[in-house]
Amino acid sequence: MNLRERKKLRTRDALLRAALELFATRGYEETTVDDIAAAVDVSQRTFFRYFAGKEETAFFVPRLAEAHVVEAVRARPPGEPPLNALRRAVLESWDRINEAVEELVPIELHMRVYRVIESTPALLAAHLRRAAELEEQLAQIIAEREGLDADVDPRPRIIVALFGGVIRVTERLWSAGDDLSLDAMRQLTTTYLDQVGPALAENWRTEPSP
Repeated sequence: MNLRERKKLRTRDALLRAALELFATRGYEETTVDDIAAAVDVSQRTFFRYFAGKEETAFFVPRLAEAHVVEAVRARPPGEPPLNALRRAVLESWDRINEAVEELVPIELHMRVYRVIESTPALLAAHLRRAAELEEQLAQIIAEREGLDADVDPRPRIIVALFGGVIRVTERLWSAGDDLSLDAMRQLTTTYLDQVGPALAENWRTEPSP
């Protein structure tokens, strides 16, 4: 990477960090593109050289994490059951994902912005739309792994929708809690994913005491 490319990367990363810090402290709706550009002492025109808008900055890091998950699923052993492949792809790539995130922004800031996304209607709607797109991408990967056509066999989409539902429940509970640490999110994710098998296989009815 030459000097010019390194300078452009530093500017992009500075804009990203400034945007996320403003979102976390001031609020997404209350932050403008001009505010972000001013925080880095660049023009609005410079901002738009790097990002299409402030929504792109809000989701830049989550999209990076999603890309790592997609590649981790692709890399799972071919004989692994689909749900196990999804679970292990997320949990075993956790540290690598967080290393990639930390190259851009502090993990603590990334986690604070997660709460902003959950509490901002426009961002949450965009997040859910992207989650649906990601589920479709993962369903196609699972179908390919299993030698299936997802448009004929519903199982790849069903298993990915189940997995995505668990992740959404985890995100909501974590963002509503008091502990916004990475360890708390990881523990909650592990706990809920571990419950998927029993939830599907066991009888939920609690027999009355004699």
